[in-house]
Amino acid sequence: MVSLAGGGGLVGRQRETALLSHALDDARTGSGGSATLLRGDAGIGKTALLEWTAARAHDAGFAVLRAVGAEAETELAFGALHQVLWPLLERSRALPPRRREALECALGLREGLPPNGFMVGASALTLLAEAARRRPLLLLIDDLHWADSSSATVFAFLHRRIAELPLVIVGTCRPDGAAPEGWPAQPVEVGALASADADALLRRQHPGLAASTADRVLREAAGNPLALVELPRQLREEHLKGIVPLPERLPLGQRLERLFAGRLRSLSAPAARTLLLTALGGGTTSGTTGTWPHEVTGDAAEAVLDEIEGSGLAGLDDSGRLALRHPLVRSAVVSAAPGPELREAHRTLASGLAADDPRRLVHEASAALVPDEDLAARLQEAGRRLARRGGDAEAALLLDRAAALSADPGSRARRLTWAAVMAARSGRLTYTVKLVEELRQAPVPADIAPLFAYAVVYADQSHRVDFASSCTLLPEALDALAAPGAESFGGLAEQAYFKLLLAATYTDDAQIWSALERHRENVSPLARLCHRAWSDPARTAHGVSEELRQLVRELSEEQEAGSAWLLLWTASAVDLADDDMWRRIRGQHAYATQGSVAKARCYQDFLRGNWDAADDCLREAETAEELGYHCNALLFRHYYAHFAAGRGDEEALRETERRIRPVASRAGMRFVTDHLTHLNALAALAHGRHEDAYRDLAALTPPGVLPRGLPWFHLPFFDFVDAAVHTGRRQEARAHLAAGRAARMTEISAHHAFLLAAATALAAPDEEADARYRDACAVPGADQWAFGLARLRLSHGSWLRRHRRSEAHDVLREAHRTFRALRARPWEERCAQELRAAGHRVGPAGAGHALLTGQELRIAELAATGLTNKDIGKQLRLSPRTVAAHLYKIFPKLGITSRAALARALRDER
Repeated sequence: MVSLAGGGGLVGRQRETALLSHALDDARTGSGGSATLLRGDAGIGKTALLEWTAARAHDAGFAVLRAVGAEAETELAFGALHQVLWPLLERSRALPPRRREALECALGLREGLPPNGFMVGASALTLLAEAARRRPLLLLIDDLHWADSSSATVFAFLHRRIAELPLVIVGTCRPDGAAPEGWPAQPVEVGALASADADALLRRQHPGLAASTADRVLREAAGNPLALVELPRQLREEHLKGIVPLPERLPLGQRLERLFAGRLRSLSAPAARTLLLTALGGGTTSGTTGTWPHEVTGDAAEAVLDEIEGSGLAGLDDSGRLALRHPLVRSAVVSAAPGPELREAHRTLASGLAADDPRRLVHEASAALVPDEDLAARLQEAGRRLARRGGDAEAALLLDRAAALSADPGSRARRLTWAAVMAARSGRLTYTVKLVEELRQAPVPADIAPLFAYAVVYADQSHRVDFASSCTLLPEALDALAAPGAESFGGLAEQAYFKLLLAATYTDDAQIWSALERHRENVSPLARLCHRAWSDPARTAHGVSEELRQLVRELSEEQEAGSAWLLLWTASAVDLADDDMWRRIRGQHAYATQGSVAKARCYQDFLRGNWDAADDCLREAETAEELGYHCNALLFRHYYAHFAAGRGDEEALRETERRIRPVASRAGMRFVTDHLTHLNALAALAHGRHEDAYRDLAALTPPGVLPRGLPWFHLPFFDFVDAAVHTGRRQEARAHLAAGRAARMTEISAHHAFLLAAATALAAPDEEADARYRDACAVPGADQWAFGLARLRLSHGSWLRRHRRSEAHDVLREAHRTFRALRARPWEERCAQELRAAGHRVGPAGAGHALLTGQELRIAELAATGLTNKDIGKQLRLSPRTVAAHLYKIFPKLGITSRAALARALRDER
């Protein structure tokens, strides 16, 4: 019997085991849940770490749930989730009816409408939370890179929401690709063993090894545990004992697969076929599955099992099923099998599965040599069933296979087009691009043209950062979709309209705006509202904020899932941050939606003063690049430029501009290039270069003009007036204010109203200035706009210093505190200069205070007011556990030991 886990416990891995122990201890003691992603090469020991964690968790009273991703089951939607939740399904009756139905539909236990991502994730979370009430849970997901996409995204959904549960998730994945969507940007890298640990492992596994042989194996294995265990097994007795020299070359790294070739060749035909069936069937097989060769029965079956176990390639697991020892064995077995044997094995596996099982169809397709229209039609229908269950990613794979088996070119194109769109909907952009390239090689039937146009535009906008096809293809597609009796393609008109609206907003192309106007009556009220919000806001966006809130209240969760992009884009136009809307949209899993959520969040973080999140923009940009979303990557860097400009960090701004302006210029993205012009002006204002700022701002929005082609005209509005006043252009400032009042900015959004009031205060004559400043600070919601409000207070404090010196201190101190928290150094220094001019000492922050990050300072200030960790976390969108961790660092920096001393420490530090 081969031991699949190995004996004697782990060797080394102190860092990883300490981290996993801490996570288990936190969950057990009620400090909250966590998720860890272990990433490393094949054979590096990730599964061993999972087994160690499972044993420790079992001893600590945890219930352990498991899932193993299988390459052969990547197309089985929610298959891995089914593995995890199967032991808990008897408790699903405790779920609300809609959530239970959504979960059972996703797991294939009932027929029904396709559940949206939010419902499946929320249902799974509720089920786990119910189980966790009885005992803490450990969820282990081995080979997450091979889990089906639908399950993987639900696991990612869960890991973002377990902070309050006694639930620990530990997953493993390979390094040859991006980390699974939604998981930590920095997984725990499981690397090679240290020299001493590698030596200990080798000696444990092969105690009689000669010193010279051990030295060579250690050198060749380079710390890979699998190589350390397996390499000596390939050596002859005289090699092991050091009697004869070792072979000149030993397999290393990626060549480890070759390690199994000899053992595979030595197997009998029945044993080799059994291993091949196991490898193709997902890594396990047993006599009860019908996948053993027909000739292997009785004593022959026992002999085959003994032979396989003796080879060290596989063994029986705890449930009595034959399991491969390592994923590399699977690859070796499959790659070594001749084509006819592979096809025969697929046919055997297909015969053992139900007629409507998608896995049967996949095996049949893998066995096919020539086009088969009947099989293609069945694959297509299976794909559509998967899509109705929410498994778009897996459905795309089945439709792609169906296309390859199609005898008719038209049928092939139709299936391939649907595959491209399903891949796009699931966020698999690089797959969409590949399929679109295939489609472009031949004519596309007219009946599928609108769907093809959408797929092409999706790939061009998101991957190529190219909006030319948006102008040429989408208007025709919308015309076709609006024709009487036309196929709707599942609400394609709404999605095409949104893509066209994006292109119009980004490029300000007159033809695209005209096409949008022509089709306004053919889309939903939400799409029309989004068009109003962006087309010419100074003239058309009045009342959008309240209408959007009302629409959100009326949308069901299913409707909201299909409208997420429109909701986000409309909210962004009016700087609306509706917490309820954010919570609901954030539950949708595919990167196509989550990327948009992340972009909107970056922008909101800038507006609302959460500037510690600036680096998140760059991390999101890297993730987007890895997934092929090059337009998203550009936009994330564009949002990072906002933080750099606000902080007056011109070096970071120049570097970001150098990277994104050429791409944006080639694509005609005025949305980005105009923003960069504005941000350069904002940075100039930070450093007191008002003339430079005015020149850039006047080029965007001349005095008294709020251009139609600048839908975010309100953002530079305050800056224009600031630059105009400081350069003595009061007439131009008054013209701009008159244009803002004529545009009724107060009726567009709370942010528009604040910026108009703030600009009015800047340009007010001395006899009105104090009242105007106070009016601006009193605008409802003014405290939302941290940076803008601090700039307003700086201007007010400066005015007070010159006119009522005694009243300036508090206003300037408040601005100074905000700029310091934002790390906006030039603005902070200007505040300090004003305070000194008013006769107040402003030295460097105290030794402790100087060490606080902006996030720590904000947490300390909130804690000093008496708020609990939970209250602070809610305000800052952090878990209570994260708040506690920050306070643990803050106390020694300030030289205190309790929350009660925070207020005095902060006051003394200033």
